[in-house]
Amino acid sequence: MDRLRGDAPSTGSRLVTIASIDIGTNTVLLLIARVGPDGSISPLVYEQRIPRLGKGVDAEKRLEPASMRRVIAVLKEYADRIQSVRPEAVVVCGTSAVRDAANRQQFTAMVLHETGFRLEVLSGDEEAHWTYRGAISGVPGISLAAVLDIGGGSTEISCGNRQALLSRKSMNIGSVRLTERLFAHDPPSQEEIATGTGLIRTALEKDSISIPAGSTLVGVAGTATSLAMMAQGIQEFSIAAVTNYLLQRSTVEHLFATLRRLPAAEIRALSPIMEGRADVITAGTLILLEMMNHYGFDVMTVSERGVRYGLVLREWERRIKEKEIRS
Repeated sequence: MDRLRGDAPSTGSRLVTIASIDIGTNTVLLLIARVGPDGSISPLVYEQRIPRLGKGVDAEKRLEPASMRRVIAVLKEYADRIQSVRPEAVVVCGTSAVRDAANRQQFTAMVLHETGFRLEVLSGDEEAHWTYRGAISGVPGISLAAVLDIGGGSTEISCGNRQALLSRKSMNIGSVRLTERLFAHDPPSQEEIATGTGLIRTALEKDSISIPAGSTLVGVAGTATSLAMMAQGIQEFSIAAVTNYLLQRSTVEHLFATLRRLPAAEIRALSPIMEGRADVITAGTLILLEMMNHYGFDVMTVSERGVRYGLVLREWERRIKEKEIRS
């Protein structure tokens, strides 16, 4: 069991501005936020790009040169944005695609040389932990939570309360990985869907965690937020529209039944929010549906918060500890 700091350690009255970049398998996300004395996070800048760093990583176990260059271009753009705000700290992390790649050290060196950012590669357990911390920071009024993060390369589920993370699991099943490994047709065939379903269920039978009764399921990352917007018929991304939106399992089933029959081009045409996700959203939705079925959740609270929010909190708490030591 991992002990968490209390919700509101004392830091005086000063606001702290921190930037966090999450380099995932499919997306690169930027958050610049102010953290208040009570640990509350107020976003100042929120940016998303979809350069798909993890293209081909599942099969080749290496980051492709073109994929790395796409991410470097995004990071340079973000560096300019960060410079304009001048936060007191910047945290940059890599998750599934980076940690699975044999040439991750080459990529880490490239990031440092071309952007000045020091890239921290999170383990699956670390990703689950800080995703949990970030997610619950934005959902008031819950005492028990199960946080689900369906990424491009991996899926993490963590459960706990406001004071402690009780258990966590990271599985090497994600929307990009599943699509590249199994979905040879567009749209995927009935046999490919069945194979994907079996793979997810086998992983869950092997790697399930125990979730306390009464827990609220909180879903973060692109699959959850994209489905929340589709369910509401929203054409442009809106933090307000997805924050704490209640996504019913019956709605996920309906959306999956629609998506599985459409080729990527038709999914992309449904909404601008599908740009960069159209070819992998079906796999992501399948993973979500199987997770909800396996753990018996009929509804999921959607949040735009995730590991980048958790890392902002981690940096804020580190500064508190340093201040306490100096005192």
